[in-house]
Parts: sequence; C-alpha cells; structure tokens
Amino acid sequence: MVDTVLIISGGIESVPGIIRAKELGYHVVVADGNPNAPGFKFADNFIVCSTYQATEMANAAEYFHNTNRPINGVISIASDVPITVSTVAKRLSLIGHKLSTALLSSDKLLMKERFVEKNIKCPWFSIVYNFDHFKSLLKTKKCKFVIKPVDSRGSRGVLLINEESDLEFSYKHAVENSPTERVMLEEFLEGPQISTEAILLENAASCPGFCDRNYEMLATTKPYIIENGGDQPSCLPADAQEAIRNITIAAGRALGVTSGTVKGDIVLTPTGPKVIEIATRLSGGWFSTDQIMLATGVDFVGIAIRIALGDTIDLTELQPKFQKGVAVRYFFPRLGKIESIANIEQAKQLKGVHKFMLFAKEGDEIGSVSNHTQRAGFVLTVANTNQEAVAIAQQAIATIEFVY
Repeated sequence: MVDTVLIISGGIESVPGIIRAKELGYHVVVADGNPNAPGFKFADNFIVCSTYQATEMANAAEYFHNTNRPINGVISIASDVPITVSTVAKRLSLIGHKLSTALLSSDKLLMKERFVEKNIKCPWFSIVYNFDHFKSLLKTKKCKFVIKPVDSRGSRGVLLINEESDLEFSYKHAVENSPTERVMLEEFLEGPQISTEAILLENAASCPGFCDRNYEMLATTKPYIIENGGDQPSCLPADAQEAIRNITIAAGRALGVTSGTVKGDIVLTPTGPKVIEIATRLSGGWFSTDQIMLATGVDFVGIAIRIALGDTIDLTELQPKFQKGVAVRYFFPRLGKIESIANIEQAKQLKGVHKFMLFAKEGDEIGSVSNHTQRAGFVLTVANTNQEAVAIAQQAIATIEFVY
C-alpha cells in the first residue's frame, strides 16, 4: 500500500502542493473546514473539519486512520496551523514539530522571549497590558514602533506607530484583531526585509527560499504595513544573504525545530540581520509552492512532504539548480465602486506571466487595505533576471483597466 499523507489545508494556495503530493505517488487526504475547498477535487479523500480546531482535527484524523487507511504523514501547505499539525502528529505518532515548538511559533511574544534567551537578534519588544501602558512604552525609546496582536496572522492588526499616529485607534485595532486580546509593541526595524524558507534536518540545514520583499507603497498604506510583492534573486550582497540564511536556521533551531520547514521574516539592519518572526510551516503567497521552484529548481514542497513521511533527504536536493528572476506584484485599485475591468486576458497572456489572479470584480466597492488578505489580486512572473521579471509584473499591473 502506498503511503498516505494528510494535508491540513485545502485552500487555493494549497492546491499546487496537493498536486505535487499526488505526482510523487502518495495517497492524499485533504482536510479543510470549507466543504467546497478547492483542494478537495485533487484529493483521494477529504475531511471537512476546521483547520484551526486542533483537537477536533486530531479526532477526525484518528477516525480516518483507524477506519479507512493508515495515515503516514501530516503537513499543512500555505496555512498557518502549526498547532493543529503538531497535535495530529502527536496523536498518530507521526513525524512533526513538537507541540511546544508549534506553540512558540504561534505566539509572537513567547517567540521573541525565546529568541532573547537563545541570543537570536530581534527587535526590542514588550507586552502591552493596557492603553496607558502602551502610551508609557512609547516614551521609553526614540524610534518608530509597530503594534501587533500576539496571536494573529496575515498582517491583521499590525500598525506602524510614529508621531502622527492615532494612538487610541491603534491600540483598539490591534486588540480587536487578537483572538486573545493580547498585543505587543516592538521597534520598527529600518532596512530591507527578506522572506526566507529553510529546511532543517537533524544534522544539516539549507535555506533555498530567499526573496526581497517590496514595501514601496508604505507611504500610502501606513499606518498599515502592506507588502506589494517580492523579487528573486536577491539584490543583497552575498555576505549579507549568508548571514540572513544563518539567522533563519538558528532561529528555527531556537524554537526547537529538528526536522522540517521554517519560514522567516528578516530585516537587514545597519547592525546586521534581525528576526521579526519565524513560522514553523510552509509559507503562503505562492512562495513555497511556486516561487522557490521557479527561481531555483528546488522541489521545496515535494521535499517537505517527503520529510513528513520519513524519507531520507540528500542535501544536494536542496541546492539551487539554476537562477531565474521571479517577481510578484499585487493589485491595489483606487477607492470606489468598480463598474468594469478591462484587458484581463491581455495581461494573462504576457510572456513571462506564470500566475495571474484578480480577486476584485465588477460591482465591488474598493476600500482601503488594512491587511494582506484584502489585496485585490496579484501577478507572478518569471524571466532570466530579477529586473526582467519585475518589468513584466509591472506591465501586467498597468495593462488592467478599472472603470469606476
């Protein structure tokens, strides 16, 4: 009997990983709370269960394991559910991050405290107990700050704090976006921000995922910190890239990762790289599923799935086979009601466009964007160089005409 892998996430961004698991010859079970999850149609079996309810998911997985066929591995793809994955792995005695590791990566305050304990460089930070405490903390340092929920995702509730900020709104917004109503304050780090994606093995590690993040619209989106895309390969010097890869791997080890994937949000400050966050999962935004493969030829998702199933990985599999330019840019239509959208097919057919998705549609009322889930669409491009890929992405964005 072929091995069975449970993929806890059936959203549109998980589909490439689900397809890859099928291509590798595995029996694929997909679990998602949406009964119409896009990933279900590519699976051999599916389970309808909320990906955020860890105990319920473990119960459902155990029932399938005992009554249908044994589950040999569990993973999530492009979904921020490490606690659920670790809970299922523990219940079924499968390979996976320890529950303590999943908890650290899901609580930004505990994560930063662990980084300090393990001498991993990160921004200054503090828990915020109440509004008065928030105001008093702002007087302790002369810098820009970021207020954020301790336990949210997708940039929800994350705000830049400076002398122009509405402090009462900022505090309330962050609290409202925290499931546990806990928020923290940290120093805003000046410098290029990089997304990394690494695979850690027991005695080795490699970080083939490396993308320069684009915040060129920050002046218009602030106080919301909204990314406008990313570019590969990086424009940073080789020694800076090596330092960023090293701190990504060290931060993953600090959280207790012994075997599996970690994704990092890193800033290259004037004094060296510092870690904003580390996630113990495969990234979303098509980074793990598409961009790494397009840019380097490394089958990152395939390798991650094989690790979850106990396969032995040769480090040479994680070495880049080539270097291509890859770029992502997002759509930000101006405010107003969209009457029509023109030239969609022309944009899709531009040479170098790998993926094109437009979430905004005719009749939509476009408001301001306060988190990453509200971006109106994206284009993902590939070319021989970084600059060529960016130019194609910008051309695709410019080709679309929104009529209001």
